Amino acid sequence: MKRTTTSRNMIVTLNGTSIKKGIVISFIVLVITFLLSGILTSLKPEYRLTSSSIHDLTKHIDSEAFLQLLGAENRYFVSAMPEKAEPIKLSSIMFKVATSINPDDPRSLLGRELPGFSLFDSEIVVAGDGTNYTNMPYESPPPTEVLLQEREASIDKNDVVNADDGEPKTPPALTTGDKKVVYIYNTHNTESYLPLLEGEDDPNRAIHSKANVTMVSELLGKALKEEGIGSQVETTDIQDNLKQKGWNYAKSYTASRPVVQSAMASNQDLTYMIDIHRDSQRKDVTTIKIGDKSYAKLAFVIGGDNPTAEKNEQLAKDLHDLLQEKYPGLSRGIFEQGGKGYNGVYNQDLSNNAMLLEFGGVDNNIDELKNTIAAVADVFSEYYWQAEKVNGETSSEKK
Repeated sequence: MKRTTTSRNMIVTLNGTSIKKGIVISFIVLVITFLLSGILTSLKPEYRLTSSSIHDLTKHIDSEAFLQLLGAENRYFVSAMPEKAEPIKLSSIMFKVATSINPDDPRSLLGRELPGFSLFDSEIVVAGDGTNYTNMPYESPPPTEVLLQEREASIDKNDVVNADDGEPKTPPALTTGDKKVVYIYNTHNTESYLPLLEGEDDPNRAIHSKANVTMVSELLGKALKEEGIGSQVETTDIQDNLKQKGWNYAKSYTASRPVVQSAMASNQDLTYMIDIHRDSQRKDVTTIKIGDKSYAKLAFVIGGDNPTAEKNEQLAKDLHDLLQEKYPGLSRGIFEQGGKGYNGVYNQDLSNNAMLLEFGGVDNNIDELKNTIAAVADVFSEYYWQAEKVNGETSSEKK
């Protein structure tokens, strides 16, 4: 009996067309990867993907959403969640990341479409009397032709700064001696006030090389000295430096940064850094009458992208509270600015005691500014000597 053995073999058929497609697709992907890598590395630094770019993409996402995402992998994070936390909606998160629009906040859309509406993205940390989102501080970059143009001033800077009011000054009970502990400078040093400019009434043209906000700085330095607090007033023309480097107005803080760093390095006693500006709001927002005197109102601005923002904010809160006690209504409040369209740091990362102060607006006159300068010197000196007393007592306890 014959047995027939049948041999079964597996036959694999390869489609040449599919192999070619796979090779071509792989090659295209490889080429695109190299092209993207080349583009990203050849971009100017300001256009590259940075940590700040990631921050801008994710800053609209609620912190609870991050906790829930982390909790999906590590249950430890769930313990930090509120008891009644709502489950995350991935579709909503993806929409926010892709568009930077928060469906729950129409300002995120309107800020892109309506001119000037982006200032509503700033946060009111502490609101002064009458402060709301319609009258927040804002700075309007001056037209290029105004920056290049020199005009007549209706006031002489030297006459204002060196004027003697004739009133004898009582020597301060406390003094820093030869130590200069306050550094005063002006990043936007050409910002001026309409009453200082001959025949000018256009707020966009409130710019001058001499009759400007630097007068406020010098007067504040003198007022602090009368309170026994030594100060160093920066005389560097930062806006001129900006022109020399060929930089635009938006890079003003980049230009002022090395100036501040140099001052701090050359004087270790400098403890407080004050960058003085002038707001673009009009007189009804920036002026107040206290008693029989008219004052230019103050606004504290905090850089929201600054890693030491909380400490800078605490200093602003302490001074705001003192102003409210002694000069009710003089402070417009504390405002945090950051993100796209703002510098967001304002060199405040250089010191825990850094602040940006808006002294009045385009319509305030020199008398209103002087009254405010005297009030700031009064309040700051009270804060300073109290802080020194506390620090001295703490040092004694440690010893």
